[in-house]
Amino acid sequence: MSGAAGNPRITAAERRARAKAAPGLAPETLARLARQHPTAQCELVHRSPFELIVSVVLSAQTTDVGVNKATPKLFARYPDARTLAAADPVDLEPYVATLGFFRAKARSIVGLARGLMERHGGEVPQTLPELVKLPGVGRKTANVVLGVLWNKPEGVVVDTHVLRLAQRLGWSKRTDPDKVEIDLCAILPREEWDHTGHVLIFHGRRCCYARKPACESCSVTDVCPAAFDAEHVGRKASVAKPGSAPRRKSARAANAKKKPVRGRTSAKALPRGRA
Repeated sequence: MSGAAGNPRITAAERRARAKAAPGLAPETLARLARQHPTAQCELVHRSPFELIVSVVLSAQTTDVGVNKATPKLFARYPDARTLAAADPVDLEPYVATLGFFRAKARSIVGLARGLMERHGGEVPQTLPELVKLPGVGRKTANVVLGVLWNKPEGVVVDTHVLRLAQRLGWSKRTDPDKVEIDLCAILPREEWDHTGHVLIFHGRRCCYARKPACESCSVTDVCPAAFDAEHVGRKASVAKPGSAPRRKSARAANAKKKPVRGRTSAKALPRGRA
């Protein structure tokens, strides 16, 4: 049944039943989402394993679109690990200045290139233990590289979209990415681990948004436990930034306080002993 035709008025009991059935239905649900997004793939533009691993490192806490805009000039100047390893990180900063944390990223990709030269002759290794020993490469980056290049990841890549959708679809109740990865690997076939990340990322970017998810356009709303209430599931609680000004109260809230009588001063407003 098409999710768009489903009834948005879903009872709490129905949501509980869907959540209980969700892990067992995960392979079928994934297949339906894959049909909704038949072009789901890694959106980082690359022409070699070297370009891919550098692009993945640069993509942390920024968009693939932003990385794709920055890398053509970067790779034109530094086309391989040898040339990048010989660079001073400061020289790279203008190439990645449009990306978040660009100074740290410049240092990371130079360190990565030097690690590739020192340990692997400039080639990208094909095992998880070797990849995660490289500067700037964690498990998620390693699995992206292993999956995209050789379709042999050691797990499911859990980024912010995958984390959100795993909770909404009822595939995991946990919030730690490493633990969510364990849950996904347990309910999805190994041969689909790489594809899972791409499909869920596509769906998260194009339909199941963090805010105002488009449930009416989703192909699996008939089995999704969070259907038509997804905005309240899988989103991080907003946290005030240190040093930020407190939120201003609304005019209604401000006016709700009892105003002092004109011509009088409240005793509470005076210093102690002056009332």
